[in-house]
Amino acid sequence: MPRLGPTSTIPNDARGAAIALGNFDGVHAGHQAVIASAREVADKTDVALGVAVFEPHPRRFFKPDISPFRLQSARQRTRALSELGVEEVFEIGFDAALAGSSDRDFAERVLRDLLGVSHVSIGADFEFGKGRCGNAESLTRLGDELGFTVDAVAPVGGADKISSTAIRAALARGDMAAASEMLTRPWAIEGEVLRGFQRGRTLGFPTANIALGEYVRPRLGVYAVRVDLGDGVLLPGAASVGVNPTVGAALPEPLLEAHLLDFSGDLYGKTIEVELIAFLRDEAKFDSLGELKRQMTQDVIDSRRALVGA
Repeated sequence: MPRLGPTSTIPNDARGAAIALGNFDGVHAGHQAVIASAREVADKTDVALGVAVFEPHPRRFFKPDISPFRLQSARQRTRALSELGVEEVFEIGFDAALAGSSDRDFAERVLRDLLGVSHVSIGADFEFGKGRCGNAESLTRLGDELGFTVDAVAPVGGADKISSTAIRAALARGDMAAASEMLTRPWAIEGEVLRGFQRGRTLGFPTANIALGEYVRPRLGVYAVRVDLGDGVLLPGAASVGVNPTVGAALPEPLLEAHLLDFSGDLYGKTIEVELIAFLRDEAKFDSLGELKRQMTQDVIDSRRALVGA
């Protein structure tokens, strides 16, 4: 998807959409409520349903050295939005000019001039513009003046508000059930299978290795997983997310190493998606490869058990 800037143009048939506006990292239940609000207007007024997101994520722009925090890749987000019936995804380039714009500048230049929106749905706590000068109240006022309607959607979950922050916290403690409930789907890591040291193969447990990249780091350890090789069929597996402390020097960054049960084949270079279903145990350093192999055998047994009915 092309990244939109102030001089960009979009097709005429994409203008006039009813959009949901935000970062939508995870497309969780709270985001889905905002999108549902925009969909209701789109259906009533017979216009396209769109979503406008910012790239890079504003958090990355303002704090370039911050630890990885994303819940989804852009590709996963686009798929999730498509599954919700979103017809247009507008990726707005977040740069110094946009960060320094006033709420009025953003409403005029992006919402009116660039996108030509007919309606905007936002979370009730959405803020935008330099110093977060814009909010639901100011956007509603600007919409009245500039020709689009605004709906501010209340948070989902009440006191236990569903948010990307809450999901990251659940992942950090290995609470995959809580993360899945907030996301309305299992949390998944997607990436290209890398060629590693093939140590798992020598132990009888070949793995498909994926770099975590910009994904938030979940609790390090072993998980029961389901793996999509790109055909929509979910295969059971056991996966380690960690720095592999038993063999040689620990890795500089955590790696996902997924062992697919009842599967044989070459996955190198293929893009796969690994759903983390249940946390099984913390990462550990073993005194010998034999001890590690015995534990991996138990991990497979525990994974099969955890995946029954999942």
